[in-house]
Amino acid sequence: QVALLESGGDSVQAGGSLRLTCTASSDIWFCMAWFRQAPGKERDGIATIDSNGRTVYAESTKGRFTVSRDNSKNTLYLQMNSLKPEDTAMYYCAANSDWECPPLQWSNYPYRGQGTQVTVSS
Repeated sequence: QVALLESGGDSVQAGGSLRLTCTASSDIWFCMAWFRQAPGKERDGIATIDSNGRTVYAESTKGRFTVSRDNSKNTLYLQMNSLKPEDTAMYYCAANSDWECPPLQWSNYPYRGQGTQVTVSS
């Protein structure tokens, strides 16, 4: 069992940037992912990154968001640039114990953090 803790959420203006951090309680040698959920909407996948650093992005954030990891620090990152009001959401990191990442669906990632709030104002 691994515990995940997100941080870095904040209120920013449109066009700004944020970097979210997810710290794991133990070694993270497996697939990690970021999700988000806006008020009144379903939870959407943002990106996955496997143990070798290979990434897959959802179309909605491709080009603006970058996922990375530092296994030596048990940490996952999400760099978000050119933020838009529609990026306002609770952001979650999640993990799967497989070496390769399954499809970017919440149900495939049983280890989950509590979330960090990102609010983007126009």
